[in-house]
Amino acid sequence: MCGCRTSVPSMKQYSVSQPAPASTKKGPPAAAGMPKGVPIAKQLASIKALRKGSDLEKAFATAALVYNNHADPESKLSKSETKSLLQSQFWHFIQGQENKPKYQEIISSLDEESENKINFEDFMILLVSLTLMSDLLQEIKNVKTTK
Repeated sequence: MCGCRTSVPSMKQYSVSQPAPASTKKGPPAAAGMPKGVPIAKQLASIKALRKGSDLEKAFATAALVYNNHADPESKLSKSETKSLLQSQFWHFIQGQENKPKYQEIISSLDEESENKINFEDFMILLVSLTLMSDLLQEIKNVKTTK
């Protein structure tokens, strides 16, 4: 359930390693200790402590790996890189939100002073905020969990 192909093979459209549209994709810098271009699923599998980790632990590790793969050497993302990353890797959560005032506020804040950088904590708060307002969240809540 972490979103990587290994744990959710039938949900490829939600994969964090899904390629971005060519116009917004930038070659991510290498994550700490990982060669450039290593798929998230392989990076996740290389973390010994998570080999028997829960779905929730793997989900958060996946978010951290995606962030780290795109962050600069100081572990920060510019606001413009953050917006691009959200548009390419979080698209299913943000699609259809364009008319919501809170979404517009968040995106506007990324457009303002786009060279300013955000840290991992701010990135995670941004992801949670976008998830809470997403139409996809309601769909996820409606998923049947019992047989």
